[in-house]
Amino acid sequence: QVQLVESGGGLVQVGGSLRLSCAASGRTFSSYDMGWFRQAPGKEREFVVGIMWSGGKTYYADSVKGRFTISRDNAKNTVYLQIDSLKPEDTAVYYCAARERGSYFYTRAMEYDYWGQGTQVTVSS
Repeated sequence: QVQLVESGGGLVQVGGSLRLSCAASGRTFSSYDMGWFRQAPGKEREFVVGIMWSGGKTYYADSVKGRFTISRDNAKNTVYLQIDSLKPEDTAVYYCAARERGSYFYTRAMEYDYWGQGTQVTVSS
């Protein structure tokens, strides 16, 4: 198993930036594909971005392409989400998720086995 802890959320103004971190503990971090999801009030949890176990391939939701960047440091057991040009519609709880490494892109919440507790991102206009 793996345990995930997110950090880095907060209140920012429109156009600002944040870097979220997700620290993993437990089994070998490089065994996992990682993803970030978000959930706004009254809405379903939605896929934001994913990164494969090696870090060599990433995939983004269309709504965040060009503004969000995912990366991972397997030596530090951490995955990062850089968020730039924040918009009010980015306001949500952001969740880090992990699954055993696979062979294609995973964008559905049900495909992930482990979740962090979430970190709140609020964008003020």
